[in-house]
Amino acid sequence: MENWLVKRAKLDPNRIALVLEHADFTFNELNSIVQLFASKLFTSGIRKNDPVALFSDNCFNGYVAILALQQLGARTILLDTGLPLKTLAYQLNDCNPQTVLISDSSDTKDILKTNGSHTMISDILSLDPSTQYHPISEFNANQVVSIFYTPNADKKDTGVMLTYGNYFYSAMGTTLNLGINKNDAWVLTLPTFNVPGFSIIMRSIIYGIGVYLIDNFDTDQINKVLINEHATIISLTPPLLRELINALPKGQQYNDKFRCMFLGTGLVDNWTLLRCNMLNIPVLQSYGMTETTANISALNFDDAENKIGSCGQPFFTTQIRITNINQDNIGQIEVKSPTVAVGYLNKRQLFHKRFTKDGFFKTGDLGYLDEDNFLYLKGRQDDLIYRGDNIIYPEEIENVYHNVNGIIDICLVGEHKSNGEQIPVAYLTLRDNSFLTSADLQEFGQHNLLSYQVPTEFRLLNQFPKTTGGKIMRNRLFNLKYKVI
Repeated sequence: MENWLVKRAKLDPNRIALVLEHADFTFNELNSIVQLFASKLFTSGIRKNDPVALFSDNCFNGYVAILALQQLGARTILLDTGLPLKTLAYQLNDCNPQTVLISDSSDTKDILKTNGSHTMISDILSLDPSTQYHPISEFNANQVVSIFYTPNADKKDTGVMLTYGNYFYSAMGTTLNLGINKNDAWVLTLPTFNVPGFSIIMRSIIYGIGVYLIDNFDTDQINKVLINEHATIISLTPPLLRELINALPKGQQYNDKFRCMFLGTGLVDNWTLLRCNMLNIPVLQSYGMTETTANISALNFDDAENKIGSCGQPFFTTQIRITNINQDNIGQIEVKSPTVAVGYLNKRQLFHKRFTKDGFFKTGDLGYLDEDNFLYLKGRQDDLIYRGDNIIYPEEIENVYHNVNGIIDICLVGEHKSNGEQIPVAYLTLRDNSFLTSADLQEFGQHNLLSYQVPTEFRLLNQFPKTTGGKIMRNRLFNLKYKVI
């Protein structure tokens, strides 16, 4: 395939490619800036297939750096700017990059403490462009373009390697489902160091559509863009959707061209869906993971009302099946798709263990397909709670409790008793002056859940440990101080 950015600049030179708070850039302008930066990266010594780590927030220079590294044919390792020093050091030791590019707008106190070569993007900008530089002419579908680290069961993060082919087929599946057209513009507020955010950059170049780049999930700024600008799609996680809707000024509605909230993996509670429906905000739930280059199934506009709660049908490029079905008719989600990663960095054997003999990838997620082949997600297999002969699906219980006025967040985990059984305990954060008691919450559970699903204890936290996508990190809850209410 011809170099995507160069090709797009030829096809749509005057179409808006990127919108910042105080500036916008056409594809021709963006390409010129990217090529100049790539030339300076070449001066610094970066060449094709070199591993280069990028430590950046959602800033303009970070966006340009991502595209510039692709012009050189380098492998980009995306580093989460919110990770602790110990985790960053492990990832850098594992991927062994030639250098770490650091955006000047990022909080660098931890990354600068790690061993290895570091280069500030401002230092690259001060270099002279190389007269020897030429962008690569073609993108090889099998070439690794990005590496993302994801938590693994062995407590050591795993680098997921994704290719140009992965991103191309991911973009094709998404556009066939959503019907992307040249009038669309995607709001990018998810971190670019995660696959869902990075994929929006790739889709923009492939589709020829604009991107609104927003950092730090500023709900006021996002709502202003969705109200006043021509943004049509925004990708969010369920927790971030709740935050955004809660911050929407009363009486305001999004612009007439706005099409949907494209919701990533995770269950969304019915109360949030009801609020979005009342506000005339379409929500399209989807399913995917890092290893599948983000979304591989999603609701479309025609099915959104009839299949509430579903993650939609598998994309045209994807096969999904359910295996090892349990007593609740819930089973393990397995996937076959050209969007599945080509490997784990330095962990070839672990990657091969994730596949069945006939080539399906074992996701580790649980769900079911209905009679119309629509996927319903029930959560991670590792999160299940086994109480006697019954299975508890935590996200299902959490979504019920999100209907309780006064609860901000809630997370259900299984605590092992001395006899080996598990009991469900709930960690939660409450709004000021909520005055909820354990008795109140247990009574609510008895009226809205089966008896074995009701948490045995409710533990109040000041704050949940969360990922940059707003997802609660369950494995860290047992180490936190809490108050039983």
